[in-house]
Amino acid sequence: MTPQALQRLIPSLKARTLAWWQALENALPGGRGRRSLWSALIALVMAVLVTLVWLAGRYEASQLQAELERDTANAVSDLRTQLSRHVQAIQGLQSSHPSEAFWNLEAQALLRDNRDMLRIEWRDPSLNLNQSADSPLRSPVFERVRRTETLSDTQQACLQAKRSSGPSYSRSYFLPQTDGLGMEVMDMCLPNTQGGLLVGFTVLTYGLQEIINARLGVGYGRRNEVSFTEPDGTRLAIAGSQTRGLRIFTAQQLVDLPGNTLVLRLDGRRGEPDLFPNVLTALVTAMSIALVTVMVLLAKDSRRRLKAENDLAEALAFRKAMEDSLVTGLRARDLEGRITYVNPAFCQMVGLAAEQLTGQLAPMPYWPPEMVDEYKQRHAVRLAGNAPPREGFESVFMRADGTRFEVLIIEAPLISVQGQQTGWMGAVIDISEQRRIEELSRASQERLQATARLATVGEMASLLSHELNQPLAAIASYANGSLNLLKDPAALPQTLDDVHMALRRIAEQAGRAGKVINSVHDFVRRRDQAREAVAPEALLDAIAPLVNLQARKLQVKVHTRFESKLPPVLCDRTMVEQVLLNLARNGMQAMDQPSNMARVLVLQVRRAASNAEHGWVEFSVSDVGVGIADDVERQLFTPFFTTKAEGMGLGLSLCRTVVEQHGGHLSFEPLVPRGTVFRFTLPAVLLDKIAA
Repeated sequence: MTPQALQRLIPSLKARTLAWWQALENALPGGRGRRSLWSALIALVMAVLVTLVWLAGRYEASQLQAELERDTANAVSDLRTQLSRHVQAIQGLQSSHPSEAFWNLEAQALLRDNRDMLRIEWRDPSLNLNQSADSPLRSPVFERVRRTETLSDTQQACLQAKRSSGPSYSRSYFLPQTDGLGMEVMDMCLPNTQGGLLVGFTVLTYGLQEIINARLGVGYGRRNEVSFTEPDGTRLAIAGSQTRGLRIFTAQQLVDLPGNTLVLRLDGRRGEPDLFPNVLTALVTAMSIALVTVMVLLAKDSRRRLKAENDLAEALAFRKAMEDSLVTGLRARDLEGRITYVNPAFCQMVGLAAEQLTGQLAPMPYWPPEMVDEYKQRHAVRLAGNAPPREGFESVFMRADGTRFEVLIIEAPLISVQGQQTGWMGAVIDISEQRRIEELSRASQERLQATARLATVGEMASLLSHELNQPLAAIASYANGSLNLLKDPAALPQTLDDVHMALRRIAEQAGRAGKVINSVHDFVRRRDQAREAVAPEALLDAIAPLVNLQARKLQVKVHTRFESKLPPVLCDRTMVEQVLLNLARNGMQAMDQPSNMARVLVLQVRRAASNAEHGWVEFSVSDVGVGIADDVERQLFTPFFTTKAEGMGLGLSLCRTVVEQHGGHLSFEPLVPRGTVFRFTLPAVLLDKIAA
């Protein structure tokens, strides 16, 4: 009991004592009666004093108990903080073990700095042991009992840690030791994830006795006996000391850990509260000022009541102002569906006054006549409580002038102070303007889609005209050559063979033109192109006739270089051939300038950076032309930008897009002493995947 409670109790006891005194004085007149009254008064006063002293002792004892409970709560908080720091240390260990030897050094350092850690294990995702480290401060804990015999609780903790993606603690279990004794231990399992994938677990074994000694014994074990207990009171670990001959105070607190819950108990011995002179002095003072205190308390109570009434009036006024300023309509109904309250926003929404709506039953005046039957059924379902609370639904209301508008209604049970449902409270939002904006946005989106389709058609036409120039030019060249050979009526058989070869080339280039049309069509529509494993040599062999044809016209020598044992690349063959043709043509045209240097175009294929899972093949096209100016370099890949009078500015933009769709990268750099080299990469198909 608190001192305030004692002060409130003293006037009541005094008033009862005076009432009993007056009643006894009236019932027992004379000297004998007065002595009896004095005896009764003294007995009553002594009883009051004894009661007050006992209550004061109880209060001081409760203070000691509260102090012990605060110490217990602080101990639990300190323990949780230390365990959280251990989790952070284990996370640091997980992120810094490039090798087993380095991991072992870090684990030994962690065990050396924390006596309560007995063992650290590094396990794979299947909980197979990869590496372990025992505390250097004591003998190994699993020296007598094999680790596999105690792994079931650890497995459960690791499964829980995997599901929660955080630390999980196992139940404590008894572990015998080689010295004939044993200890209670528990495991903490922390998953190790890299890049969102589980790569293993780190298991940390704690000794409950060591946790108490290292973390709680110094701060809380001087005046208390600290222990971990089972829910039934069985002690698992204990530390600290008690002083004999004093009263025992006990406090318990749950240590709620993920996957496990321990009970921390503090038993403390304290001296009994002193009765003299503090309590008696306080009692005399309290009895002396009791009457004045009663008057002061009455005056304060009157002021508090007046203040409470003013606060209540201000709160009601504030609530009324807040409800009136809302743009959301509020509507309250009782359990029978009768409207009991509407705010001004709702009245303005439906065009009716509050007096016209309050007390109304279904059908409501703001319901459209054609929907009355449907609304009655929904109204009955709502009032029956079958609909889930706070679930919004859309409806249509009617204003007083007959216009319809869409609303969103959110209703929830109206609960009184006593916890009983007294009706339903609904929030009504006018969403007609929102629906109008959504309709406008939908129409605008449709127009944008139509415009985008038109732009796509234009882009496809531009790409087709750009990419078909090469096969059509080749067809024209082969056709003119065939006509020249056929002009001689006495053509030799070799000439006829050349004509047959030219016709085959014309057929090949016509087929190639068809493939270009299909590939560009799929490219513009962003479809998934059919990709296949193609040898790099085959890509260069396919474009060799066209490259050599233009090289002879421009007097350019073409050199092809391959690295040995190149893996095949996974690509859309037609589009990649177009990339090589565009880069080769640009390189030869860059050398179409008067120069003393020999015109040489180098097509080179070599391996790029790769690892066990991904490999890359690099293609490069080098020329000895005039190079690329600085102002041109900044916008070289910009669509429709070109430095050629007859160019369209789509070649390099298309090349970069095709390479990036394959996951590669297209770049260029100056070639010393003169020229430019373009490089791009394509994904390689690894040999083990081909075998699979």
